[in-house]
Formats: sequence, structure tokens, C-alpha cells
Amino acid sequence: MNPTNRTPTFALGALALALAVSGCETMSEREKGTAQGAALGAIAGAVLSSATGGKAGTGAVAGAAVGAIAGNLWSKRMEEKQRAMEQATAGTGIEVARTPDNQLKVNVPSDLSFATGRSDLNPSLRPVLDQFAQGLDRTMIVRIVGHTDSTGSDAINDPLSLARARTVRDYLADRGVPEARMEIAGRGSREPVADNASDAGRAKNRRVEIFLREPAPQG
Repeated sequence: MNPTNRTPTFALGALALALAVSGCETMSEREKGTAQGAALGAIAGAVLSSATGGKAGTGAVAGAAVGAIAGNLWSKRMEEKQRAMEQATAGTGIEVARTPDNQLKVNVPSDLSFATGRSDLNPSLRPVLDQFAQGLDRTMIVRIVGHTDSTGSDAINDPLSLARARTVRDYLADRGVPEARMEIAGRGSREPVADNASDAGRAKNRRVEIFLREPAPQG
């Protein structure tokens, strides 16, 4: 059989593997990412190798290795930190999630973060930040973003949202997170997640988001 004709077989098999692992309940997010990356890498490797006159099987193996590395961007450390934060914030209304670009996002609503118009830390947020700082790898990068609702002008909301992010940063720094590894930003009312026309919507928009990511690998 012509090697070119075998390429669809490799591609279909790898695609079936990617779909199968995406629904496996016993695998962690990190393991799923590794398996999916390997399968999709195998597709690309097989197609490229066959198209350039090589052996599809050899290309699939090489592609799978590269894909496995790319798919394992969500490391064990990040997985463990997500699990710890989910347990620490269960039932509080704080949202903990993995973002599409492999960051850990902790979304803190207004009733747990700051009083209206204030930038001093709500005592109920301190245990959450304590858990966030605990065991944090000193190479990880933290980004803190403050938000407000649309009440008031940008002249008020922009510095208020930045002051809130700065307060969280300073608290984490006091608990050993290197300040050089933390970034802050204030978005004012420019990035709402709900309708500012209602009290409930404005409450959702008054929030602090904390992102955790691993540094980019040095090439």
C-alpha cells in the first residue's frame, strides 16, 4: 500500500483517541491534556510526514511526542492549586476555574471582597487569600485585576479598581508571595460580566479577579 494512502488511517485513529480521552471521567485535566495533545500531534505528524515523502507512522510518533508536551501545559502544580482553592472556597460564591489559556482564575464577588466605594480588604476575603498564597511556587506569576460597576465616573472607578487590586497584592506580599511576580490592573467599569441596570448585575460587576499562571518556558 502507498504510504500516502495510510495517512487517513493514522489520522482517524488519533482523532478517535482524542475524542475518547476528552470524555474519560477517571483522568485528571492534566492527563487529558497530555493524551489529547499526543493524539492531535500524531495527526499533524502523520499528515506532514506523508505529504513530504516520509513514513506516516514515523511522523505520527514524532508528532505525538510534541503534542503530548504541548497538551500538558496544565501542570500537576496548577491542578493541585485549583483543587485546593475549590475546597477552600466551596459554598462562598467565589468561582475557581481554568481559563482557555491555562491560567487559574479566582473570581471574587463584591460581597466577599470590598465594600461599595472602598478599597480596604473585607475580612471575609483574608482566609481565601491565605489559602491562595499557601504553598505557592515562587516562580508562578499572579495577576490581580480590580473591577467596578458603572455607578460613578471613570475618574472615580479607574483609581478605585486599581486600589483594590493593589490591596490584594500587598496582602499576598505580606504572606510571602514575591511582589516582583505579581501584576496589578484596574479596569474600572469597562469589562462588565452582567447588566449594570440591576442591583444584582452591578454586584457581579464589582469584583476582583486573581489569575495564576506558570512562567513561559525559556527557549
